[in-house]
Amino acid sequence: MRRFVYKITRVVIKLLLHVYFGKIEINGLSNIPKNKPVLFLSNHQNAFLDTILIATDCNRSPYFLTRSDIFKDNFLNKIFSLFKMIPIYRIRDGVDALKNNSRTFDLCSDLFKEDKSIVIFPEANHNLKRRVRPLSKGFTRILITALEKYPDLDIHLVPVGLNYKNASKFPDGVSIFYGKPILLKDFYLSEDGQLSKNRVVDIVFERLKSLTTHIENEDKYEATIIKLDAIGVDYLKPESVNKTLDTIAVFNSFEEFIETDGWFDKILITLFYIFNFPVLIIWKMILKKRIKEKEFLSTARFVFSIVAFSIYFLILGFISFYCWGLIVSIVSVGSIFVFNMIYKKLE
Repeated sequence: MRRFVYKITRVVIKLLLHVYFGKIEINGLSNIPKNKPVLFLSNHQNAFLDTILIATDCNRSPYFLTRSDIFKDNFLNKIFSLFKMIPIYRIRDGVDALKNNSRTFDLCSDLFKEDKSIVIFPEANHNLKRRVRPLSKGFTRILITALEKYPDLDIHLVPVGLNYKNASKFPDGVSIFYGKPILLKDFYLSEDGQLSKNRVVDIVFERLKSLTTHIENEDKYEATIIKLDAIGVDYLKPESVNKTLDTIAVFNSFEEFIETDGWFDKILITLFYIFNFPVLIIWKMILKKRIKEKEFLSTARFVFSIVAFSIYFLILGFISFYCWGLIVSIVSVGSIFVFNMIYKKLE
């Protein structure tokens, strides 16, 4: 029963993600080993959306290491367990709490022994900046613990690059790049654990930088983003963007590249606001202002959109049916839904 609920939920969430995003591109699925222990290591930009995008599109049923502070309610713990979430404890949870990680590490070792997959965000925090932040070495402790417990494990590390068109706005698009697997044994030295950790962190860091846009110079980050936006790069293609970054310094004046919305785009936006104004007013005037961290903005918008538009279409359909009958009800709701799908694809 638990497996059935998990699979159904996964299918539903995947469908909802494709309804929400204008475009979802998946690259490198052939790089993900089957019937092997796999540790997915992803950059982390967009809060909970990062998690469910990987969960629904990696061709595995991965477990997720999740910050422990959400595991405080018995009922919620059962739900988290159902969806394969495992608590990981941080120093901010208290020194005593860190002792609980031993149990988590042992569990991860046993999962690898069973050829399961696990997802970790090694940056250890999320941020919308288009760059790979320094990686925490915490994930290497899990790997070394697993090899110490089961020396014959053939663990594969799969770097994952998440790339959003514009996570702070709607409609948005995302591309996911699964890199070639890294064999842990190629970088592990049983006689030197510290060197092993450094080697693993370095190779994962370099792979992640090639799978997502990476602006190296943080001091010039904002200026670089302005230039990239003006040129009109496609952030869903990180390899191309990173090549542009190598040559972007030659553009002293880039205003000529700036594009403005044409008349067709303006008509689309106007119609979108007219057709959906009740939902958009609630979002823009009430809920959006309450979200303090912009990294959670897209996740909140996704959840709100699913709930709000479902209610909106039900109410619109009921009113249309009551006033003009079934055919008008179906046509009115269906037309707005189809228009919304076209709008997010074209934007």
